[in-house]
Amino acid sequence: MTLPKKEKFVIPEGTIYLDGNSLGPLPADVPAHVATVVADQWGANLIKGWNVDKWMAQPTRVGDRIGRLIGAPEGTVVMGETLSLKVYQALSAALQMRPDRKVVLSDSGNFPTDLYMADGLIKQLDKGHELRVVAPEDVAGAIDETVAAVMITQVDYRTGRTHDMRALTEAAHEAGAVMIWDLAHSAGALPVDMEASGAEFAVGCTYKYLNGGPGAPAFIYVRPDIVNDIKPALAGWLGHEAPFAFDMDYRPGTGIERMRVGTPPVLQLSALEKALEVWDDVDMEELRAASIALSEQFIKEVEASCPDLTLASPRDPALRGSQVSFHFENGYAAMQALIARGVIGDFRAPDIMRFGFTPLYLDAGDVTQAVEILSEILRDRLWDTPEYTTRKRVT
Repeated sequence: MTLPKKEKFVIPEGTIYLDGNSLGPLPADVPAHVATVVADQWGANLIKGWNVDKWMAQPTRVGDRIGRLIGAPEGTVVMGETLSLKVYQALSAALQMRPDRKVVLSDSGNFPTDLYMADGLIKQLDKGHELRVVAPEDVAGAIDETVAAVMITQVDYRTGRTHDMRALTEAAHEAGAVMIWDLAHSAGALPVDMEASGAEFAVGCTYKYLNGGPGAPAFIYVRPDIVNDIKPALAGWLGHEAPFAFDMDYRPGTGIERMRVGTPPVLQLSALEKALEVWDDVDMEELRAASIALSEQFIKEVEASCPDLTLASPRDPALRGSQVSFHFENGYAAMQALIARGVIGDFRAPDIMRFGFTPLYLDAGDVTQAVEILSEILRDRLWDTPEYTTRKRVT
């Protein structure tokens, strides 16, 4: 593997892209491939494409490609719908597995949608369940015999702080709880080994480090020894044992197929499938080492030239994902000024300037140039204008 692979991506000239942790850039081969799918498959084959072009098999075929990146065996990952719905699927199944327990344990660093979905499911069930949210450092100590499911995002979306997947999964299992991991900021960013972890479930999105495009479908992993015992709460027709029998009664399919819900989004899955080819020769350990080198360089250079910023991420690179965050009181405006000058990161409330490091298309020169521009903006207060202080809908 040779890094970076800048020629594999469409990065606008004059842009340093430090936001692949939020939306990955367009892989260069995707536009032509999607155009071919539209014209030669949809256009030429019409409905025959479901068989001729193997559209119906896409969710599991693409799932297997992602499975390689998260240490999941073949046939244990399937694509479909959004990450929010995959969280719902995993949690509803976990609560069915522990009917005598009432606590869903999560942490305050979890992405809000995971907590919203848990709260909504609990209210819908109306069986006395409780969503218990603790500080990230208190998760292990909060796992006890009342906990039905531990639902954790491995990498904190704001600070990049990571949880120890194997240790927390072991703690959950020792207490008899089911483990659910959200890999939204892990898949494609750092080595993951779902099989070795022993966790029952994992979910994740594909539009960040995996470069599937805005709104790209999410994935769900289910440990193979339990999947055939799951009774899906979202009993969609394509999760049926025989969807084209059109039976009135639902019978779940075999294995990971039962976690399918609705009709596959063929164009989005086709874009993602082509995008994943970039990963064919990528070694995740090598990628991780390159990511750490870039982020360590960034921290060192920012702290040397931007004294108004305070590191929000863990200083130890082993304890953070592939992103670095800094506190700054005027972080939103400063980020808008930075973006206007071609360095794209993003902002998370209340005061987090967030930067992603993806070695597939970033190098040391990009980091140095980005810091030089950031330093100028802060030194000369170039952020202090109405153009940059006015909040937009998406921050």
